[in-house]
Amino acid sequence: MHNLALALHEKGYKISGSDDMIYEPSKSRLQNKGLLPEQFGWFPEQINEELDAVILGMHARRDNPELLKAQDLGIPVYSYPEFLYNQAEQKTRVVIGGSHGKTTITSMILHVLNYHQKNVDFMVGAQLEGFNNMVHLTKENDFIVLEGDEYLSSPIDRRPKFHLYKPNIALLSGIAWDHINVFPTFEEYLEQFRIFIDSIVKGGILVYNEEDENLKRLVEESTNTIRKHPYRTPQYRVENEKTLLNTPEGEMPIMIFGEHNLKNLAGAKWICQHMGIDEEDFYEAIASFKGASKRLEKIVETAQTVVYKDFAHSPSKVMATTQAVKQQYPERHVIACLELHTYSSLNSEFLLEYKSALDAADEAVVFFSPEAVENKRLDPISKEQIFNSFARKDLRVYTNPLEFKAYLQEQPYAQKVLLLMSSGNYGGLDFDEIKNWIS
Repeated sequence: MHNLALALHEKGYKISGSDDMIYEPSKSRLQNKGLLPEQFGWFPEQINEELDAVILGMHARRDNPELLKAQDLGIPVYSYPEFLYNQAEQKTRVVIGGSHGKTTITSMILHVLNYHQKNVDFMVGAQLEGFNNMVHLTKENDFIVLEGDEYLSSPIDRRPKFHLYKPNIALLSGIAWDHINVFPTFEEYLEQFRIFIDSIVKGGILVYNEEDENLKRLVEESTNTIRKHPYRTPQYRVENEKTLLNTPEGEMPIMIFGEHNLKNLAGAKWICQHMGIDEEDFYEAIASFKGASKRLEKIVETAQTVVYKDFAHSPSKVMATTQAVKQQYPERHVIACLELHTYSSLNSEFLLEYKSALDAADEAVVFFSPEAVENKRLDPISKEQIFNSFARKDLRVYTNPLEFKAYLQEQPYAQKVLLLMSSGNYGGLDFDEIKNWIS
C-alpha cells in the first residue's frame, strides 16, 4: 500500500492515508515524501466529500470507521487491484500469476526491460535492484506488468486479485494448493485459475508451464479464444557451484540457480519476447539478474559458508528451494530451516502436505510459535504432529525462539550452507546478526 501511495504521489495525485501501525522501511519512505500520517490510527473525520476515492488495503476490517464513513458519504471505494486496473485500463496489461514463482518471474521481466531501457509501468511484490519502488504508474507508458496474486482483493471484495486485471498477456507458473482459509478444497483453489484464464481478453496470449499437469489440463480445457504458449525447464547443468544455462550461443553462467528458477526464466523469456525483446537480448540481460529480495537471497558468504534467506513457505516451494540449494552445493552440508508461519502451514490437516519437503537437506529444522497458532485461532499443534507430517526421523523441531537462535549460534559452519525459509522472522531473529556468528 505504501508503494502505491508513493507511485501515485510521483504521478501527481494528492495522497493521504491511515494505518494503526507503520513499520520500517515504509515509515521512512513515506516520511521522506511528506506522506506519513501525523498520528497512527483511524480518524473518520478525515474522510470528507472532497476525496475522489478511497483505496482499501487488506489490513483494514469491514467495520473500519474510515471505511464506514466513506461508504456513508458515497465516496468510491477501490480495492488495491481494482484501482490498479483503473490506472491500467488503456495500457497493454501483462499479468504474472501462479501459486509460486510469480514475484521472481515478474522481477526477471522488469530486470530485462530495465537493462534494455524499455520503460513500463509495474507492480511487483519485492524490492528490486535498480528500482526505487515496487509500484510505478505513468500516463505515457504503453505496458504495465502486474504480479497477479490469487489472494482476496479487500475485506469487502472477496474476489482474488488477479481476477480484476483482465490481461492482454498472461503467464501461469503452476498450481499448488494454498490459502486454505479462503479456498478450503483444492477444487475451489483450481477454480480461481480457471476463472483467471477465462478473464484474458479475446485474442490475448497465455504463457504457461506445461510441466504442471493441473495447469496444463486447465489450459487445454479452456474455450477462451487466446493464443497458448507452453514452456518447460530449459537445459542446464551445475559445475563447481555455478549454474550454466544452455543457450543458442552456448553455455552461459547465470547468478540464479535451482530447477524452479530455471523454469521461471523460461517463462520470463517468452513474456519478454511478446513485449519486443528478442532472445539474444534477453540472455544478455538475464545474465546479471541476482534474484528478487528474499527469494534465495544470499545474506552471508565466506570462503567456507553460505547463508540464504528465502520467502518459501508452501510445501511445493519449500521442496523446490531445498532441492535447488542441495543441487547447487552437492559437496556441502546443507541445513534447511523452515518457519511454519502462515495460516495454511499451521493448519493440522494441511501440515500433511509437507511430507518429504525437507528431504533434500542434510539437516532439517522446523520452527513454529504456539502463540502464532493461538492467535490465528487454530487447533494446537504438537511436535509429534510435525514429525509425522514431514516424515523425517532426524527432524529438529523448535518452538522457543531463544533455543532456535542458540542452535544456530552453536553450529560449526565450515563447509556448510544454511537455508532460512520463512515469511516471518523465527520469533525475532536478527538476520544481520548471523554474519557475526559465521565470520
